[in-house]
Amino acid sequence: MRRREFVTAIIASAAAWPLAVRAQQPRGNVRRIGVLISFREDAETQVLVDAFKQRFQELGWSEGRNVQLDYRYTDGNPERTRSASAELVALAPDAILAYANPAVSSLMQVTHTIPIVFTQVSDPVGSGFVSNLAHPGGNITGFHSFEPAIAAKWLDVLKQLAPSVRRVAVLHDPGIAANMAFVRTAEAVSGTFGVMVVAAGVHSAEEIERTLIEFAKEPDGGLIVAPAPPTFGNRQMIADMAVRLRLPAVYSYRFFVTSGGLASYSIDGRDLWRAAASYIDRILHGEKPGDLPVQLPTKYYLVINLKAAKALGFQIPEKLLVSADEVIE
Repeated sequence: MRRREFVTAIIASAAAWPLAVRAQQPRGNVRRIGVLISFREDAETQVLVDAFKQRFQELGWSEGRNVQLDYRYTDGNPERTRSASAELVALAPDAILAYANPAVSSLMQVTHTIPIVFTQVSDPVGSGFVSNLAHPGGNITGFHSFEPAIAAKWLDVLKQLAPSVRRVAVLHDPGIAANMAFVRTAEAVSGTFGVMVVAAGVHSAEEIERTLIEFAKEPDGGLIVAPAPPTFGNRQMIADMAVRLRLPAVYSYRFFVTSGGLASYSIDGRDLWRAAASYIDRILHGEKPGDLPVQLPTKYYLVINLKAAKALGFQIPEKLLVSADEVIE
């Protein structure tokens, strides 16, 4: 089966691959790991990769000695993600580490046998990646970041930050099943918080800018920014626009807040990447991915940016400040 996938992937993508890449093969007893990252190669992704490499080295794996790591960054581009997936499968790695939902979705189209360990994936069951968290079966397992219910918590934090909010736009990628699950959850609990939820699907910087400007034309608005390549890749613009348009926002990751956003309620991605290294180590030692349970986060972190609050013109409630894990001043 793996040979069939290998041949198919070469036929489908050969024109796009440099000959040097196709000819490259690890030597001796060197194991090969593919790394598919649905985002750009920047400081934030490097922090995660470094966490993985450090843990992997602690487990006895060293690049250039007994393991080769092949990285592909796709900057959220669907076509680039598909091409990179086929290219990595054609290299016949011992396992592939997949970062985020688009990477897993793409890899599922080109292999059913190469072990895949995902990290920072939302709603893996609802997304069709695994059928069961405790016993995933198949060739895929990993560490997921958010279940659909997290959207209710994001909404709760937003209302605590800005009680006057009556309209909430959920900025998301409609092509990601987990993002749509966040929207449905927010809609389902909106009455509890006394808000109207607006599904704001976006694919590009232009769509984000147009959507935020249009939404801000009416008063009492706020934002929930879901985890997706379009929002990650345009985090600085979103944070800047939210402040400029007076839209209090809750984000899905801390790096939005360090970019000037108001608040985030999230996991620490480094924890998941370190754990993913342990799973890949176990697979390289003979365990099957289908026997390794999908793991849920054990800790979520609330981060608040006081400078953003001041720019938005309101005071953070003392109760929320006390409960925050980090306050940026």
